[in-house]
Amino acid sequence: MPPLRFSERGQGQPVVLLHSGGMSGRQWRRLGDALEKTHRVLAPDFLGSGDNPVWPSEQPFDFSLDVEAVEQLLASAGPAHLVGHSYGGLIALTLARRHPERVRSLAVYDPVAFGVVRAANDAEGCADLDRIEADAIFTDDARGGDERWFELFVNYWNGPGAWRALPDPARAAFLRVGRKVFYEVRSLMRDRTPASAYASITAPALLLGGERSPPAARRTLALLAIALPRASLKTIAGASHMGPISHADEVNRAIVEHVAGA
Repeated sequence: MPPLRFSERGQGQPVVLLHSGGMSGRQWRRLGDALEKTHRVLAPDFLGSGDNPVWPSEQPFDFSLDVEAVEQLLASAGPAHLVGHSYGGLIALTLARRHPERVRSLAVYDPVAFGVVRAANDAEGCADLDRIEADAIFTDDARGGDERWFELFVNYWNGPGAWRALPDPARAAFLRVGRKVFYEVRSLMRDRTPASAYASITAPALLLGGERSPPAARRTLALLAIALPRASLKTIAGASHMGPISHADEVNRAIVEHVAGA
């Protein structure tokens, strides 16, 4: 597997910033501006994202491949602070679970570790996931990653009309990596890792979420907050799933304080 392309700036303890599905490491530019004064900031693009080659549309993919790719970066960087949003939050949690000795601190916003909801048979969280999976387009291999699929996906996270409200360039950027995002989602929806498996994460953990995030995301954070031995839970008032962008000042401030405190 080729190494991930990533940006790097600053000096000090490494901080690895992991972006959400369909985006790139540039998502964390403003957070990087704040952290580079005191830390070495690494912002990789996941496989098939950003400056990496587009993932072949017919080549199978599982999120474990992104975990393995970031593992290589983490191994060379040394013990690091991990930050992740959504899909990046799942990757960060998985890395921290597998390699707790390599993690100085963890900060995740709405991580899509939905295995904790499914494993617990959490009524509210499972009902929310069942609702979106009930739409045949969501699991249709022939349609996965196309415009209709993305409309369903983006509207789930951000509310009705969110996809059509995006500027044309933003929709085009999502569609460029659409097949990879579909594969990411399909693989993470099969995950059944229970919350108890994350109890091995002994580093200080900041669990962030939006007040208006979907129920499955909120229940995931609640279950993780119980399981992680050094976790703190913070809800961003008025924010939804894209809080790291819509409420960047508040989210970034919380992460910077958490990293400094760790």
